[in-house]
Order: sequence, then C-alpha cells, then structure tokens
Amino acid sequence: MADISQDAVHAPRRHRLVAVRPSEDTLAGWEWQSYPLGNGWFGASVFGGIGAERIQITENSFLTRRNLTNALDIRLRFVGDGHDEAHASGYMRTLELETGLLGIVYEIGGVTFRREVFASYPGRVLAVRLTASRKGALSFDLAPEAPFQQPFGEGCGADADGRAARITAHGDEIEVIQHLQHYDVRFYGLLKVVTDGTVAAGDAALSVRDAGEATIYFSCATNYRLSPEAFRTGTSRIATQPETDEPDPGAATAARAAVEEAVKLGYDAVRVAHVADFSGLMDRVELRLPGAERDDGAETFALLENAKKDIPSAYLEETLFQFGRYLLVSSSRPGTLPANLQGVWTAHEKSPWGAGYWHNINVQMNYWPAFVTNLAECFVPYAEFNEAFRPATRDATVGYLRELGLGTEPADGEAEDLWSVGTAVYPYVVEPAHCSGHSGPGTGGLTTKLFADFWDFTRDEAALRRFVWPVVHGMADFLSRCVKDCDGKLLSAFSASPEQVNTPDGTWDWHKGPPPYYHTVGCAFDQQMIWENNHDLLRLADALGADGDSVVARVRDQIDRYDPVQVGDSGQVKEYREEREYGEIGERWHRHISQLVGLYPGSLINRDRPDWMAAARRSLDLRGDYSTGWALAHRINCRARLGDGDYALKLLRLLLANRVFHNLWDSHPPFQIDGNFGATSGIAEMLVQSHATGSDGAFAIDLLPALPSAWAEHGSFRGLCVRGGWEVDCAWRDGRPVKVALHPGPHAAPKPEVRFKGEVLP
Repeated sequence: MADISQDAVHAPRRHRLVAVRPSEDTLAGWEWQSYPLGNGWFGASVFGGIGAERIQITENSFLTRRNLTNALDIRLRFVGDGHDEAHASGYMRTLELETGLLGIVYEIGGVTFRREVFASYPGRVLAVRLTASRKGALSFDLAPEAPFQQPFGEGCGADADGRAARITAHGDEIEVIQHLQHYDVRFYGLLKVVTDGTVAAGDAALSVRDAGEATIYFSCATNYRLSPEAFRTGTSRIATQPETDEPDPGAATAARAAVEEAVKLGYDAVRVAHVADFSGLMDRVELRLPGAERDDGAETFALLENAKKDIPSAYLEETLFQFGRYLLVSSSRPGTLPANLQGVWTAHEKSPWGAGYWHNINVQMNYWPAFVTNLAECFVPYAEFNEAFRPATRDATVGYLRELGLGTEPADGEAEDLWSVGTAVYPYVVEPAHCSGHSGPGTGGLTTKLFADFWDFTRDEAALRRFVWPVVHGMADFLSRCVKDCDGKLLSAFSASPEQVNTPDGTWDWHKGPPPYYHTVGCAFDQQMIWENNHDLLRLADALGADGDSVVARVRDQIDRYDPVQVGDSGQVKEYREEREYGEIGERWHRHISQLVGLYPGSLINRDRPDWMAAARRSLDLRGDYSTGWALAHRINCRARLGDGDYALKLLRLLLANRVFHNLWDSHPPFQIDGNFGATSGIAEMLVQSHATGSDGAFAIDLLPALPSAWAEHGSFRGLCVRGGWEVDCAWRDGRPVKVALHPGPHAAPKPEVRFKGEVLP
C-alpha cells in the first residue's frame, strides 16, 4: 500500500478469539464457548478440554427429516496422574482468524502441553497436532462417538427417523459408518493417528501412550451429490433397514483419499497449504480502527463484559468484522454445500429451524458480505445449490400461478427457466412459493439480488451467463406473471410481509403454535423485490443484448407500475398499502424490517429520493432497535445506507453487548450465523458504498458514507470491493480520506467516479 498514507503502512494485525478456560462439555458450552473451524466440507467445534477434549463434527448433508443433526463427536481422554483442569496452569485457547489456526496450551507438573487444530479446505482434512515438552509425557485414548442413535422405524413412513452407526478401530485408524433412515444418508468418517509413541487398537478406540507428539487426521463424506435429482420429496428415499456393514463407496473413497494424502505429505506440509489457502482469502481485506491496538490479545470474554458496561473496544469491533469473513471462508467454499442457518456447525439432535436455508432473509444475509469484503468465490456454493434446486420448483410454480387465477400460467414448452422459492430449502427438499404461510413471492427477488450483486461486483461474464441471467430471468418470468392490475398498479396478487401476524395487538403466544399471518395484496416487501429483480433484469438484458426476449419486453412494459414505496401518515414507509398510521397492522416492534428491503439490500430507496430516505429513517425509528441478533444486523446495514454512522455504530455495540455469545457467534437466540454475516456487511457499508449513476451501467464509489465519529480520528481499510469490479484502499484522518487507491479486478468496468459526501475526488 505504498500509494496510501503513512497511517496505513503497518504490519498486518492478527485478530484472535482468546479464552483462558475450556468450554463446558454441554450443549450450552458448544453454543457459548466452543471455537469453530471449518473447510466447507465439514465443520468442527473445538471445546479445548484439559482432561478430555471434544471436537464436534457437522456435515451439511447429514439430515434427518428436514433437520441437520450432529454427525460425530471426536473425543480424546488424556491419561496420566493429574492430567486434569485442577492441576493445570497457564491455560490459553486462541483462534486466529486470519490463518484458521486454533491453539491450546497449558502446563501440568512442569510439562507444557500444546494442541494445534485446523480444518484444511485444499486437504479436505481436520488436523489435530498434540505435543508435550517432555518426550513420553503424552498419553490419550481416541474414541469417537456417534450421538443420538435411534432404531429404524418399520416400513417407509414419512416419520421414519432412525439412525444407526458402526465404529471400528484397527491398526492406527478408526472407521465410522453411519446410516440415517430419512433421505437414506450414508456417512463415512476416518481417523488416523501418526505418533512417536505407541498405538493400540481397542473396542472402537485407539490408545496412544508414551508419546512426545501425535497427529490425528480426520475426514468424512456422505453419499449426497448436489444435483436436481437430489431435490425430490416423498418416501422413495427412506431406507427400510440400517446398513452399516459396508460404507458407501464414494464417501469412503473421498474421506480415505484425503486422510492418506495428508499422512503422506506430513503435518508441516498440510499446515503450510492450509495457511496459504485460508490466509490468501482472509488477507485480502484489512481494517484498522483508532485505538484497536490497546486490546490486541485481550481475553474475548473480558472485552464482551466491558461492552455490556458501555466500554467499547475498537479491536473487538475489528474482530467481529473479520469473524464474519472467517465464518464464510470456513463454511462456504467451491464444491461444498453453502452456509446454512448455522453455517456448518450444529451440536443439536434437532437443530433450531432444522439449520435449513431460509429464504425470507436469512440465507441472503449469509452472503451479504461475500462481494463487498472480497470473498466472491464463497458465493459460488450457493449459486450452484440454487442452480440444482430451481428445476424442482417449476411445476409447483406453475401451480401457484394457476391458484392465483390470473390466466398467466405458461403454455407447454414455455418458460423453461421459470422458478420460485418460498422460505425453507434443505439439501433434499425445496419449498416453492405458495399462496399461504408467512412470506410472499418477494423471497425470490430477495434471493436474486445476490446474483445481481455477483455480476455488479465481479463483472465476470461467465458467471453472468451461467448463474446470474438464468436466475434473474426465470424469477422475472414468475414475478411478472403473479401481479394483477389494481387501478392501474400491478400488485402481487398474494402478498405477505415475512412473519407479520394478523392479530389485534400484533402479538402472538408462540406456545399456541404458528400464528395467523397477515395476507394481503401488494405489500412493500413483495412490491420492492419485484421491482428490484425486474429492474435488474433490464440492466442485465442491456449487458447481454437481450432486448428481443419476451420476458424482457413484458417487464419493460410493467416496470413503472409496481408502485413499490408508499409513505404513510406517520411519515413511514408503509409496510402495507392499506396501512395509514404506523403499527396499525402487525407487530409494531417486529424483528423483520421487510418494508425496507428496497433500502438494503436493494437499491430502490436511495439518495435520489430524499423523501423515501427520510421515510425509511422514520420507519427504523418507529420499529425500534432492540431485537434479535440478525435483525440488529439488518438495521446496521440500513442505518449505514442512510449515512447514519453514529447510529449504525450504536447498533453494532448493542449487538456486541447483548447479541453475541462468548465465542462471538450471533445470538438470535439461539445461535444463528446470519447475524455475524450481517454485522460484517454493515461495517463494510459504513466505510464504502457503490451505486449506479445512470442507465449506462456506470457506478460511483462513496467513501466513508457512514463513518462514525468514534472512528473518525484516523484509520484505514484495504481490499474492500465495489460495484464495477474494483477494489478500494482508503486511509482517513479527522473523518476525511487522505489517500485512496483503486485496483481493477480481472473483469473491471471503466474506472468509477469516487466521491466523499457528494464531492468528487480527483
């Protein structure tokens, strides 16, 4: 960064989670205290125990009925007099975000014991390195456990939920074979030990004795293959008998090949490859805030306790930003399943909301930081997932249009890329749009906004043609058919603002079951997302020269009739067209702010319409700040879009004080990962934004559009991305940019205009 001011010339800062005690070996300990590792292929939660270590494994295709479940617990029980927490001193557990290396160190009886753990994406392995400062002092038993086993049910009924496992040890390795009845999921896991001590195989366990060092390698896979055929429902994939005698050949081959290659290469080489891969992504972006160096290396729990006392930490704010990027790199890599509601981590038998892919904001929020924080390839898993499930929605989408009775369903052979999405998607099941429930068809436009950003931020024409155009075009075909003429306006014929209830006081006792949701015509959520998707279609058609397309022609005729924003008597953006004063319909302080999706992640509500911006601000004021973790994160992004930097920071600090666990996982509660991703994108939005400047495809960059006064003294960022395919570095002092550098990506559009508070910078 030689072309950035001296304020930005520095050694890279490493961000760490630091704990001075192990996690409790409980479900609460997993959620609050364990440290997450992941390589997209699987996730590992490390507890860091002294007398016993637990490493919990999640694999995102390992589902029972619409429910991701804990795949495996790898357990180490240490052997030796006094090898327990009562006799240990100097304990420290650290997770370095920029390298993905987890370290544990403590001393017992004059011997220093160390553990280093990482999950390698290029190696597809988990590596656990254990050392003792005195040769022969390290002894332990390695004994994996398959939790929550259930007998297989009779027949092939929809309630079949059995789970069987077989764990065998031989030589220096342990094989784990599991079978889930529902969806007929077959899991294979392999552990192998390399040590300078002795290894003996016992009953489903290995005993390591008198070692100075030992390395455990683990990998796993299932019989799941991402394809359109994977998204079929019914009883055809429910197994009648448990099969654990022989592993699935494909899963066993993949896991064994990964472990044996790691053993062949050796720990040091596997570690070097992992760090190069992981840091290669994490080090693309750096953020420096004033005063952050004061808390570098402090215990994370202590910083969070200070946050509750209104003692902020710039280092903690930097760390939360990088933690969101860390989680995305760890849970969503090319070739793997995408990040779900809990990323790639769950210790539950039955995960909250099944740890599915929820499309009324949650899965979209997972990928909000992907483009702006320079991790575009981490979006590819969702793009491929979407590509696979879309065909399974077509027939139901036609049925939805038929149910609306508008006479707009396609003829045979028409609209081959027509698709829709409701709320819940799992690796085996997709819920298309339907005329009931709690979310309208705007869920589709909220999803396609990610794809429009994929194009805008990368300008990659191959991605445009394979992923972006089919997604936006097929959704435009659907959305332009599901509207009806209402006094000259084209309104969504079925409409629901996500999860808003239809009760007199806008509240509901969830112990009574699902509430009655409010159904209407043309609510703001649906109208704004219909406009966003179809406006993006017209932009993409210009880029591809597709003006002759029939869907493009239909949308061009409709685009000015969606009436997506209305201002009510309270000065608010109306959530419903029939609403007058704010709060007349639904829950006043609802966690969703669905009437503002056109502000963020959309582009409809922008500075060209100051009246709409003022109404959006009024809506946020009336909705209130205190909410769930992910809902706070959405509010941070909206405040940043409004240029309200101090308010955005207030919400960020509220999140840190009240809505993160000790390991920085977001608290809904319970743990939902979307709040972590939304917080990261919100911080990026405070520092740089980019928006279209006209119909010619040009973009402008706005630097420090919502810089809080607490960060104004000095600081810098490097490597954030903007629309048009450019990277931006910026250093500031006294709230103003002092040096700026732009770097074109491989497919960059012409150099964009750079602005600060409306002033064009040279």
